[in-house]
Amino acid sequence: MNKAELIDAVAKSTKQTKAQTEDTLNALMATVQSAMAKGNNVQLIGFGTFAVEERAARTGRNPATGKELKIPAKKVAKFKVGSKLKDAVAGVKAKKK
Repeated sequence: MNKAELIDAVAKSTKQTKAQTEDTLNALMATVQSAMAKGNNVQLIGFGTFAVEERAARTGRNPATGKELKIPAKKVAKFKVGSKLKDAVAGVKAKKK
């Protein structure tokens, strides 16, 4: 599913226009991106957590020449799947309380 298909599906589900849904989706993505750029995690209970992690500097090797090179430290985006999403993908029925 691409972004346009997601917008269509959400618009039908919420009975909003595609334009309203696209604005909402764009705002959500911008908010998540802004929070992560500041180093904050974004947690959506049951869906998952968007997290920022540090990768340490390390020594790598150029596969063509075999020469060692330094790979600098950097921040990377990670996503950890929430339990409800994990169960839905696995086909597990939700437990009733």
